[in-house]
Parts: sequence; C-alpha cells; structure tokens
Amino acid sequence: MTDPRLPPAPRLRVVTREIDPLEDVLSYTSPSHPTYWNRRGDVMAALGETTSFIGAGGPAEAGFADWWRAVAADAEIDDPIGLPGTGLIAFGSFAFDPQSSARSILSVPWLVVGRRGGRSWVTRITHVGDDLSDISPARTEYGPHWSATLGPGALDPSGYQDAVRGGLAAIASGEVSKVVLARDLAGSLPAGSDLRRLARALATGYPDCWTFAVDGLIGASPETLVTVSGGTVTARVLAGTTARGADADADTEASLALATSAKDQDEHLYAVQSVLSALRPHTSALAASEQPFLLKLPNVFHLATDVEGDLSGGASALDLVAALHPTAAVAGTPTDSAIAVIRRLEPFDRGRYAGPVGWVGANGDGEWAIALRCAQFDLEGSSGDGIPLRAHAGAGIVAGSDPEAEMLETRVKFRPIVDALA
Repeated sequence: MTDPRLPPAPRLRVVTREIDPLEDVLSYTSPSHPTYWNRRGDVMAALGETTSFIGAGGPAEAGFADWWRAVAADAEIDDPIGLPGTGLIAFGSFAFDPQSSARSILSVPWLVVGRRGGRSWVTRITHVGDDLSDISPARTEYGPHWSATLGPGALDPSGYQDAVRGGLAAIASGEVSKVVLARDLAGSLPAGSDLRRLARALATGYPDCWTFAVDGLIGASPETLVTVSGGTVTARVLAGTTARGADADADTEASLALATSAKDQDEHLYAVQSVLSALRPHTSALAASEQPFLLKLPNVFHLATDVEGDLSGGASALDLVAALHPTAAVAGTPTDSAIAVIRRLEPFDRGRYAGPVGWVGANGDGEWAIALRCAQFDLEGSSGDGIPLRAHAGAGIVAGSDPEAEMLETRVKFRPIVDALA
C-alpha cells in the first residue's frame, strides 16, 4: 500500500551501456550545478534531473527509503554491466538536524557517466514512454579559474572558544558525555564560476577521500558513513584529530601523541559505539577492530576504526543512513542531548554540513559519506554579485578539551576547502 505522505513514484526507464574508457569524467557534468562522486578513481558524474524527492529534516523524517523502494520496484532497467553505480541511481544529500530549514533531496539524474575498475559506462534515465534513442554523453569545457572571498561567519574564533566552554559546562553538569561543536566561514564566488574546478581540486588533493558535489554541496570527506555492496555493510569511524607535523620528526611526534591521548581515545570510543549500536539491528556478524588505527591525510591524522557486517532483514543503504545519522562523531553522546546542546551553542543552522551525502542504486546498495570538509553554495540565490557560500568545521568536545586547541583543530579541518576555494 502506498504511503499517502510520499510523492507518487514515477515509472522510469533506464538504459546503461559500456563505452570507451573515459579520463576526465568530471567534464560531463554541469559547470553551474555539478553532480559528482569520486574516490580513488572510481567516479561518477551526472546531468539533469528526471525526478526527485525533496523533504524537510534529516534522512529518517520524510520517508526517502520507502519512496526509493517504490521507484526502483516500478522501473524498467536494462543494465548488462551490473557494476556499483550502473543502472538506476539517485544522488542524495540530507540536512544534519531534523529541525533544519535546509532541504534534503534524493535526485534521479537523466544522464550518468561513470568509471570503475577500468570500465566506463553511460546511463540514461527517462520516464517510460519518453525518447531514449540517443544516450551519448557530451563534454563541457571548463570555465576560467576563480577564487572565493571568505571571512568569519556567525561564530568567529573567539566566539567558538566561548561555545566550547559552554560544551564543557554541559559535560560537567552531566547533560552530555561528548558534544561536537562547529564554527563557520561565509563568502562568495564570482557569478558564473565553474564549480567543477572546486571538485577537481579536492579530488586531486585528497584522492583517498570521498569527493562529492550534490545539490550545491561540494567537498572531500574522509569519513564513510556506510557502504552497502552485495550484502556486506562497511563503515569507517573517524574521531580524534591532530594536525600533521612540519617535518618527519614532528609528524611522528604528532601521530604518537594522538595514538596515546586518553582524551582522543575516549572521543573515538563514543563514536564507534554509536555506529555499532545503530547497525546491530540491521546486520549479522558485525565486527570492529579492537584498536583504532591512524589514518594519514595530507593535512591531519585521524583515529579511525573500520566496521564490517552482513546485511540482514532487507535493509537498503538508505535505511542504514537513517539509522546511523547522526553518529557521535558529528553530534555527540547521548545523541538527542548533544543535538540540543548544539542548537543552544551554535548560532546558525548547519544545513547539510555533517549530514549524509552519497548515492543509492535500485538494489539498495550504495556509498554514503558524512559531509565534512565541504562548502554549501546557494545556487538559487546567486546573482550578479556572486554565488553565496558557507563552510563549516567542527571538533569533538569531551571532558579535558581545551577551547583554544579545539579552535585550532577546526582551523586545520578548514584547510582542504579553504585552499581549494583559493
């Protein structure tokens, strides 16, 4: 029976065909509204929109998973390749907070170009009955280089340290054990800027991260929220961060300090436990490494733990996204109390920063990251004065956190997006 709260599921026709190997997949998406997903050379770019579901709040509020099941069940799919990302696919980006004014979206494009494992393909998605005679993709040349104007947002460095003190007071009172607090930067790009240049800079500089562009949200996240592939569920938990050293000796010292920090180990444990608790009802044989490992990125070290399990009960990637978000890595512990503290101490709406971003296929498989190291562009609000943007970076606050050190951590986390915008 159809849920009356959901928009009607359209009947879609999907055709995927293998094509000659592609090098610059990014050039096949829109300069002004790019849709892009890339990690370690497995890449997809999309154009247009055949249908979409736009809702308020986070991934659990509006029934995105049920709508997608209905769309996939009625679709006519011709996909002889069968790789992750071929066939029917939707790209999604969701608000962090259920009370956010930012829209959450699951969008089905009309053209997808992809490359994985040395094979390239094109997918055309239309409504049943529409013309599907030509599915060849076309490149668009890149526009000129640009640079952004950036400045303090609603919470400057001094105000952020005051917010951290507020978080420490909430911890001392027993309201929360951990809370993740963010600060923001605001700015703009010149009107008509080719946003693909930002995605390309991030993909080049951070190849081990998930580089994404979905509905005006562009970034390179090191954190996997969840991946579902062939019945296997994986996640990567990141919590606990330090800046890279200026030379090899300083690098070694920084990594050792992080690995032996009781404060960072506690912060990391909260995040791992929140992921395991969310995944257990949907998986069997769920396991996580006993000790975190050090994830080395160009600008920081993270404490990281990989989680893996077998999917059970027919859940899709979207079901798991709804179950997992928000993790303790981006909200805190306990979750509801941490979000209440965030609303009280952050003088802005995070929008889709720290929310889920990724893609889902017709069979429920998909890849989802947490939207970190990113900027949000107001594509509808752009004018002759430019394209407004806002970026965020946060840090996990636990007992023993130092306000100045946490502010400096956010500065390090801003570096990927700030450098790319420059």
